Parts: sequence; structure tokens; C-alpha cells
Amino acid sequence: MAMIEVRWHGRGGQGAKTASQFLGEAALNTGKYIQAFPEYGPERAGAPMRSYTRISDKTITVHSSVTNPDIVVVIDPTLVGSIDVTEGLGDKGVILVNTDKIPQEMRKELNFTKGKVATVDATKISLETLGMPMPNMPMLGALLKVNNLVSIEELSERVRAKFSKKIGEEKTNANIEGIKRAYKEVNIG
Repeated sequence: MAMIEVRWHGRGGQGAKTASQFLGEAALNTGKYIQAFPEYGPERAGAPMRSYTRISDKTITVHSSVTNPDIVVVIDPTLVGSIDVTEGLGDKGVILVNTDKIPQEMRKELNFTKGKVATVDATKISLETLGMPMPNMPMLGALLKVNNLVSIEELSERVRAKFSKKIGEEKTNANIEGIKRAYKEVNIG
């Protein structure tokens, strides 16, 4: 695999940093080289922020923000229109948006004529599985359907290892259920 670069858009407190790290750590466990790091604007909950994940078979020598992502993940759909979430996304790029809209609607709204557009209602899934609006884990599941960077099993293992002691077995299982459900429910257009 050539290096894959993912840019995450969210707001502080929505888990974009955590999702980016889980993806990277799951890939690391399969022998890949990774980078996963956040970039914050104003340091406050609710402020727009970006996080990045790089995954490669070879040592990663670049140490900057992801400016030409292969995949963009938009955790907070209110950012669409207020910032250019498609910036730097190439002709073969993929954008994944947390929304109840179909990919064709998002393509028009984003004015994104190239690449793939995928949508999933990750907020709804997190409310139904976790009981709270925390769409980052379902977005990870949808991302794996869009581009099989790691398997659902590898990601679930990483989530279980990190979350079990921190948030308990029940909430850990609910997060994994949200990942698997979003994997099945994502719409790719």
C-alpha cells in the first residue's frame, strides 16, 4: 500500500482526535507505519478542529499537516459550508460525511464533482447504540467500508483494549456495535 492520508474534520470534544488515533493504532498493530495527530484552532470545546492519520507500508518521513488527503471524514456536518472540507482532495479522493442525506445530495452541497462521496447517519447510530451523540466511532466503521485500511476485527480489538478499563464493558461493546452498524449502513455514491 502506498501511503494513505486521512483528514478528519470535527469540533473539539466530538472525538476526531480519538478516532484518528484508533485508526492509526489499529494499523500499527498490523505492522504498518502510522502517524495520528490533531490540529486545534482555539482551544475550546466546540471549536472546529482537524485531526490527521497517515498509514504506510514504509517509514513516513513527512511531518506536517495533511494538505492533499486521500480521504476526508467530516464528523460534524455543520462544518460543511462554513469551511472547505474538500480542500486538497484529489480526483480519486473520498469524502465521508456524518449526515442523513444521500451521497448525491452531499455531492451537490459540497460542489464535489470528482471522487467518491459517502454518507452515514453516525449521530443517529451513536444515539441508538451508545445513548449519546458521539459519532466518532460509527464514523470509523463507515470509513473502513469506504477504504479497508484495517479490518473491523482489528479496530474492535483496539477499541476494546483502550476503552474496557476506561469506560467499562457495556459502553465499550456499545461503541463496537456502533462501528459495525455504520460499516453496514454507509451509503457510497
